[in-house]
Amino acid sequence: MRKDVRILLVGEPKVGKTSLIMSLVSEEFPDEVPLRAEEITIPADVTPERVPTHIVDYSEAEQSEEQLYQEISKANVICIVYSVNNKKSIEKVTSHWIPLINDRTDKDSRVPLILVGNKSDLVEHSSMETILPIMNQYQDIETCVECSAKNLKNISELFYYAQKAVLHPTGPLYCPEEKELKPSCIKALTRIFKVSDLDNDGILNDNELNFFQRTCFNTPLAPQALEDVKNVVRRNMNDGVKDNGLTLKGFLFLHTLFIQRGRHETTWTVLRRFGYDDDLELTQEYLFPIIKIPPDCTTELNHNAYLFLQSVFDKHDKDRDCALSPEEVKDLFKVFPYMPWGPDVNNTVCTNDQGWITYQGYLSQWTLTTYLDVQRSLEYLGYLGYSIIYEQESQAAAITVTRNKRIDLQKKQTQRSVFRCNVLGAKGSGKSGFLQAFLGRNLQRQRRIREDHKSFYAISTTYVYGQEKYLLLHEVMPDFDFLSEADLACDVVCLVYDVNNPHSFEYAAKVYKQYFIDSKTPCVFIAAKSDLHEVRQHYSLTPHDFCRKHKLHPPQPFTCNTSDAPGKEIYTRLTTMAMYPHARLCCICACNRCTFCLCQNLLKLELLRNIKAQLRRAVLNRHMAQADLKNSTFWLRASVGATVFAVLGFAVYRALVKQR
Repeated sequence: MRKDVRILLVGEPKVGKTSLIMSLVSEEFPDEVPLRAEEITIPADVTPERVPTHIVDYSEAEQSEEQLYQEISKANVICIVYSVNNKKSIEKVTSHWIPLINDRTDKDSRVPLILVGNKSDLVEHSSMETILPIMNQYQDIETCVECSAKNLKNISELFYYAQKAVLHPTGPLYCPEEKELKPSCIKALTRIFKVSDLDNDGILNDNELNFFQRTCFNTPLAPQALEDVKNVVRRNMNDGVKDNGLTLKGFLFLHTLFIQRGRHETTWTVLRRFGYDDDLELTQEYLFPIIKIPPDCTTELNHNAYLFLQSVFDKHDKDRDCALSPEEVKDLFKVFPYMPWGPDVNNTVCTNDQGWITYQGYLSQWTLTTYLDVQRSLEYLGYLGYSIIYEQESQAAAITVTRNKRIDLQKKQTQRSVFRCNVLGAKGSGKSGFLQAFLGRNLQRQRRIREDHKSFYAISTTYVYGQEKYLLLHEVMPDFDFLSEADLACDVVCLVYDVNNPHSFEYAAKVYKQYFIDSKTPCVFIAAKSDLHEVRQHYSLTPHDFCRKHKLHPPQPFTCNTSDAPGKEIYTRLTTMAMYPHARLCCICACNRCTFCLCQNLLKLELLRNIKAQLRRAVLNRHMAQADLKNSTFWLRASVGATVFAVLGFAVYRALVKQR
């Protein structure tokens, strides 16, 4: 809503423009009226809409035409004043003032007009019969008011209507000729209905209506009031109420009724609560709330955001198969002005056998968007109404900004849930196959992917020591001469080469030596297509010798040419390397940079710690009980000796019998 309102009064001389302003301010008719009143500002706390209001007078005797044009361009609403006892001043409304104003304003942003019939105290008849045809002829005219500056009749109402014409204009909402809502208004109210329909059954039940009422007007409706509203709809249309709930048609009818009865501020209150501006577009402030992201920090969805997205998924998964069909995806995004997900999304996240995005894939795509482009994620959450449904100040409340990565390295622990792995390698080395295998697709399924539907990203979940984490794989295009900061910024690096191509390893080795040899980012070489015959690489060192020289893990064999879904062990290891980049030596075998060994043996380490703790407790208990055992030591030793002697004797006896 506007922060202030500027009202301009124009009209023929002697119609009472200045008298109206002075009567409003002093609450009495002035004895002496100047040619023109100075600009007056009414504070926000004394106006009905709590908005500062500036009232500007125009005097033909004191001001030039150029000054008039400037005031018209600055005005938010213009009151054309005429005298009800002067027919010439009424004729000038259409012959002079309305054409003049229209010539000085853009057709797409016309200023609302209010016709003001002053000096009603001088006549016994009304001028409405003359004015109504004018109102019907010009759509810019919001309303007409008859008043008297002398008797103070309708003075406050005049300026209230003027303020209302700016803050709650009828023009964007309603077409008086057709007597129906305008398409842009129907579109906005339809989105509001779908956001408020929490169970997506096409009707607003009593709970949803009460939530809507409380959200927009800060007060619930009494049960009888709810019934009264539905009864009004029932009396006027057949399909406005269904199963004792309000349908979309009934919802739109109610707002049409509000506007026709002069209560369009009700509709505007609803529209503005759901983020719309005066042009019925979602505001930039609503879609893109300010969020500060320091360097070396990432963005993730928090727990409440995932709960909200889960409820949105459940709302549209009508067949309860834990996947969204193309029709269900289309229905989900009806509250968007465009389709945000293209066909590449189905090759970025997990899908079922039919190629439909699964529940896990749906959350993964939201996680990916938030990590790569948090502003886009905020925009999407705005369309879905996150801040309204969860009663937050903005959808920025759904975002967690992680702490600086350097702090994680210093403390040797992280609270992050999303880790990025950049996948580099020569063309044809198997990078795309490595990404798609992460989504459970073997080579046979990958061959069915259309070229124009391919994705350079893949994201899914892995489990590291029982914790669910997201691993984001990004395939970097093979351009050795130029790798941007985005290509290098990640938590772990995969350098892929084709074991069947003798020139493939050279590219990966050069990239490592050029960009990562002095980096703290963990790196691992992937020996892709390991189901094929391994040939000798045309490089000065073999891949194993290269890794040994640079104290890296040995190349990890990988293939997606399997009958079932490829294994995920390598991706779990990559996530672990990203989480614990400081873990370079394994405490079991003390091998160099053996993060893989650490991954496999951490549970063993924990087991050893438990055994050591138990031994300590046993020794402590032995010392505590030593005094009580002194008396029984002799008999204990005798018993043990007798037992051992008996066992040995029986073993000798068996041996002798066997020899015989």
